[in-house]
Amino acid sequence: MKKPTENPADPFKKALVEATKTLADDTEMSVSFSVDPPGMSADGVRLPQVTRRMTRDEVLQARGTADRFAMRRKHHNEATYNRYAPEGQLARDIYEAMEMARCEAMGAREMPGTCGNIDAVIESDARRKGYDQVTNAAEAPLAVAAGYMVRQLASGRDLPTSAANLLDLWKGFIEEQAGETLESLDDMLDDQAAFAKFARQVITDLGYGDQLGDDPDDLDGEEDPDAAEDASEDQEANSEDESANEQDASDMAADSSEEQTDDDAESELVMDEMAETEGGEETEMPMGDAEIEPGPPLPVSEADPSYGVYTPEFDEEISAEDLAEPEELERLRAYLDQQLDPLKGAVSRLANKLQRRLQAQQNRTWQFDLDEGMLDAGRLARIVANPTVPLAYKQEKDMEFRDTVVTLLLDNSGSMRGRPISIAAICADVLARTLERCQVKVEILGFTTRAWKGGQSREKWLQDGRPQLPGRLNDLRHIVYKSADAPWRRARPNLGLMMKEGLLKENIDGEALEWAHRRMTARGEARRILMVISDGAPVDDSTLSVNPANFLEKHLRDVIAMIERKKQVELLAIGIGHDVTRYYDRAVTITDVDQLAGAMTEQLAALFESDPQQRKRLARLQRAV
Repeated sequence: MKKPTENPADPFKKALVEATKTLADDTEMSVSFSVDPPGMSADGVRLPQVTRRMTRDEVLQARGTADRFAMRRKHHNEATYNRYAPEGQLARDIYEAMEMARCEAMGAREMPGTCGNIDAVIESDARRKGYDQVTNAAEAPLAVAAGYMVRQLASGRDLPTSAANLLDLWKGFIEEQAGETLESLDDMLDDQAAFAKFARQVITDLGYGDQLGDDPDDLDGEEDPDAAEDASEDQEANSEDESANEQDASDMAADSSEEQTDDDAESELVMDEMAETEGGEETEMPMGDAEIEPGPPLPVSEADPSYGVYTPEFDEEISAEDLAEPEELERLRAYLDQQLDPLKGAVSRLANKLQRRLQAQQNRTWQFDLDEGMLDAGRLARIVANPTVPLAYKQEKDMEFRDTVVTLLLDNSGSMRGRPISIAAICADVLARTLERCQVKVEILGFTTRAWKGGQSREKWLQDGRPQLPGRLNDLRHIVYKSADAPWRRARPNLGLMMKEGLLKENIDGEALEWAHRRMTARGEARRILMVISDGAPVDDSTLSVNPANFLEKHLRDVIAMIERKKQVELLAIGIGHDVTRYYDRAVTITDVDQLAGAMTEQLAALFESDPQQRKRLARLQRAV
């Protein structure tokens, strides 16, 4: 009999894990499921999460991703891959796409059943990236098209509809430039080294041979015999002249020492003459309206000066009131209140609990061992046992509570759509009210992008000829729902904006975190607490398609390291179905959005009590009571 608490997806996951290891021919490989983007490492693979509902899309995504990674694991050698990998980014992208297509084609020959699963993943990815809507080759990545072309030729299967649309835009160009080379594709699939050389030739045919770098086979070739003989003769001649050179070097050192002494004396004389000239003549100062050359531009990111942004001119920091009319904000707020109704009881209890804990730290503390005041009942037993012990008294007094500001930074990405963003808005609303009662200022910020797939930044990049490694390639939107100095009642309607259709897009966490940190450090409060709520790693398709795969994640880690190193702000994070402990030192992960209110309350309460002096005072209070 199945236990009621058993996850219905567990048997499927277990079977898929074993099948993946078998296909990869690696029984020691680790296979995990996560809401993070799928990926491979030296130890294993990470597959898309499968929930209890086990929808058809979830199952197909998990199976297709598992088959792709298993084929790559079995038929791919990393050392060979790196040996022939091009230096330029676009050439490397084409090389990678072709190698992935080769591994999938090899797997399809052995296991034809994997083709349908992989097709489902390709179709889903192509739709998500908008390849089914692209009508201009300038907006379609050539590297992806090259991979699709190799896959179609090697497997003999038609591509899924969305992928076929993208390939059609580039197919004529690829066949015209590299058609003759591609005719020998079937002969290269079994040998990865031969295929790597074949891929380099295709890249050359497509016009990107300048990005290949040196040919590794030429570097490993034997030396020319004549060159070797000349080198040998030169070595003998050098050895014969070595002793003479040592003597010459000794003589030159002595001469150099004398010349240096003369040069120093001459230099001093010249400097004295310059000083006399400057003292005797009036120096003409530059005019006030003269143009002064600007200094070098400041880095975009303080945490990582090498982090690049193609153009910041389309970014915006905007108040929630400016993104919707007052009537619409009221309507969205009413909708949010409807979402709050079923949770009122639980959330109110947590809010009251947090308020009691904060007020206890703010308002009550005791002084002990005084000569007058209230009799300390805790010492009476000792007095009874030994009447010579003097009486001890205590007095209650208000405790100084450091001026504090709390910033809630909310992920406004598309993956938060639905219940997660509703719960996040509700919790931010309740915490703002609760902390305001305790004289703790609260700021509520959100971060997303203005458009999907790059917006105006990407359009400008395309017009400029697609420069390589452009950096962040999307338009940021940083939203201020409530400033720290604004009262809650005035900002109350703003939180309804999170319910607005079309607001939630992509997330670039590193720049948002650095933005929130700058806002906090500019304030005068003695204590600053920054809480981040997110449900995934930084993702922006436009940026990641033309930069290294870890571009955004590396920047997020650098920003976190900077904040924790400076110690001007206390940082903590809550991940919704996403393990944020690999980024933040102080973090918690929840698997259900309904746990968010409790996690936020407990994390804040624990953080307020983490001060050693606060803990000591709280312990005295408990002992006194």
